[in-house]
Amino acid sequence: MSDLTHLTIAEARAKLATKDFTALELTDAYLGAIDAANDTLNAYVAVTHEQARDMAKASDARRSAGETSALEGIPLGIKDLFATEGVHTQAASHILDGFKPRYESTVTANLWADGAVMLGKLNMDEFAMGSSNETSYYGPVKNPWRGQGSNTDLVPGGSSGGSAAAVAAWLCAGATATDTGGSIRQPAAFTGTVGIKPTYGRCSRWGTVAFASSLDQAGPIARDVRDAAILLKSMASVDPKDTTSVDLPVPDYEAALGQSVKGMKIGIPREYRLDGMPEDVEKLWSQGIAYLRDAGAEIVDISLPHTKYALPAYYIVAPAEASSNLARYDGVRYGLRVPGKDITDMYEQTRAAGFGREVKRRIMIGTYVLSAGYYDAYYVRAQKVRTLIKRDFETVFADGIDAILTPATPSSAFGIADQDMAADPVKMYLNDIFTVTVNMAGLPGIAVPAGLDAKGLPLGLQLIGKPFEEETLFRTAHVIEQAAGRFQPTKWW
Repeated sequence: MSDLTHLTIAEARAKLATKDFTALELTDAYLGAIDAANDTLNAYVAVTHEQARDMAKASDARRSAGETSALEGIPLGIKDLFATEGVHTQAASHILDGFKPRYESTVTANLWADGAVMLGKLNMDEFAMGSSNETSYYGPVKNPWRGQGSNTDLVPGGSSGGSAAAVAAWLCAGATATDTGGSIRQPAAFTGTVGIKPTYGRCSRWGTVAFASSLDQAGPIARDVRDAAILLKSMASVDPKDTTSVDLPVPDYEAALGQSVKGMKIGIPREYRLDGMPEDVEKLWSQGIAYLRDAGAEIVDISLPHTKYALPAYYIVAPAEASSNLARYDGVRYGLRVPGKDITDMYEQTRAAGFGREVKRRIMIGTYVLSAGYYDAYYVRAQKVRTLIKRDFETVFADGIDAILTPATPSSAFGIADQDMAADPVKMYLNDIFTVTVNMAGLPGIAVPAGLDAKGLPLGLQLIGKPFEEETLFRTAHVIEQAAGRFQPTKWW
């Protein structure tokens, strides 16, 4: 029944309703696909076979009793950053070895309440720190896409690389992900999938391992815009356990699809036209503009003057918050413990063995910028820049712009263990150049596949919207998707 895994969530939901197959049959098809492919792709770090089947059986029983919910019987993959009760939750880090929480994250609890089935936990960059899924303690994830005529293994993007790869390779119907500086949108663009980072506060952060608390936001990665809308509707909620979650009604995002964009004003920021931008990316952006213009939208050139400061400011704010958040991992109550001659030595030995190189690098940067004598020079200044970035967007939206169209990434997926990237961490960080502004301003952003480059690899466009106007993004992204078509990898694994 492997063809069942190629159905979108909307298609599977419809066929489950007409009893073409059961939730258990659908779940078994996905588990079979995972067992056949995961040794090659490394998308899952834990597969919950029995729990998935139990959840599917319970879903079938509810359907027989006439009780169905929004995601009834739909099998999902869960990024290893979300706490899942009694199940491996380690943020793909050695320092959380063996940790199985006694509680459920709010986002996953919402999904289970809507009838979804958990297939397992998905690989990711350690503590969500990375743009290629190469910093994971469990090794890199392979992108299901390959260049035409090439056998080179490519990265799926990061940090939600396992989520994006699993969705693209038909190893789950959809996946949860998180985005701190582009970790949903960049992997979605690299794998030909759709990923949305909702407005900060739209989804609860409770029970999600923290990286940078003022930037982190959960969202879905899915095969198409409709599936992303279905998933976000279930994931989003206000939560008394997260005071940054916002008490606003969660709209029916799916209802926004198919609505006209005629008369909408789409902003094109001149600051996103980078020197040396690949011709394929420039061409794709122009094509996206044409799609929206043809659909009746008005295209307006805009300026976001502080964009050039976003990446350096982000790489001060995010590591500063990370150094604070990751101080809790000390080997005392849970996770890895490496013995030492006294408690201080135990802390040091545990952290030295438990954290990977990229995590250590960011903790050191963060601790440095928060230290006496440097706090004002770096952290306070970066927060001021962040305010200016936010003001740029507010000014543009106040002038009547409904959404902003940009490229999602500066290139298509690159090779695993790419020497240029490995030798220069800043070059890796530049992968987030189009995405970090959205996190700094707390805005919603969606990546939608819009074409292939000369190597036959997917490229995505990004739409940025006003706070809590995800419906506008879904509506506009759907127009691009309808014009560009959907993209699938050729199976080689």
